[in-house]
Amino acid sequence: MRRYESIIDDFEAFLDACERPLPTVVRVNTITGSVERAVAAFEDEGVAVSRREWSDRVLEVDTEKPGNTWPYVHGWVHGQEEVSAIPARVLDPQPGEAVWDTCAAPGSKATQLADLMDDTGLLVANDDNLGRLSALRGNADRLGVTCAAVTNADARRFDPSVVDVDAFDRVLVDAPCTCEGTIRKNLDALDEASPGASRNLARLQADILRRAVELTRDGGTVVYSTCTFAPEENEAVVDEILGEFDALSVEPYDIALDHDDGLTEWNGESYDESLANAKRFYPHQNDTGGFFAAKLTL
Repeated sequence: MRRYESIIDDFEAFLDACERPLPTVVRVNTITGSVERAVAAFEDEGVAVSRREWSDRVLEVDTEKPGNTWPYVHGWVHGQEEVSAIPARVLDPQPGEAVWDTCAAPGSKATQLADLMDDTGLLVANDDNLGRLSALRGNADRLGVTCAAVTNADARRFDPSVVDVDAFDRVLVDAPCTCEGTIRKNLDALDEASPGASRNLARLQADILRRAVELTRDGGTVVYSTCTFAPEENEAVVDEILGEFDALSVEPYDIALDHDDGLTEWNGESYDESLANAKRFYPHQNDTGGFFAAKLTL
């Protein structure tokens, strides 16, 4: 983590936050329930609930096992780390649209997309790992999602004709990454992380993002996100793809959480100035995990 000291304000507070356990947070699923219904059900079980100001669908609950509660069993909530709920909100899918989640399993963001779409239109929830698709399908079933087509394909070579689509309105690329930002819930997160691992993963990430842009209609939106701090996997990947598509740009977005702007330089490398419109979310800023999200438009 010390290699990030120059880009993170109050670095010692950052390190301290990384060593603390995460609050337990759930996302309300309005396909089957409502915020009020979920809150009341938790309180009936004696579970205290705190609401988040930035999103009325994100709740902190005073239990380490929300999956053992009735709101979870009924599909009214889904356990999801708070910053993990950011990318779908930034993508902002609309009811009736065609949306592609390139790396969808186990389904937290895919089912959130379906919720934001009012469970209408077409959500293509894809993952290349066949073993993870059972979790994706199980979560979609429990949460009442009916607009999703689950596919098993390498996103780098995805063929949209399999779902009878020429181009998507919006695409989420929540890319495989070194997962440094999950350290608060996964103590082994840093075991495989290194600059070399980040550079190796960047090739895969750029290939997926490139395909996402290719399959998005003119005027459409792509959100690229990771749960890592490494600029090699974040700004550097987006910068590479920006250089390949003249019409592509990184757009600003609003979200009421403390954050840092995306980087425009790192370790002697310069990135497109528009990457300042991306956002970096650090654990000590909002008592969350770590995340990066960039909104791209064509």
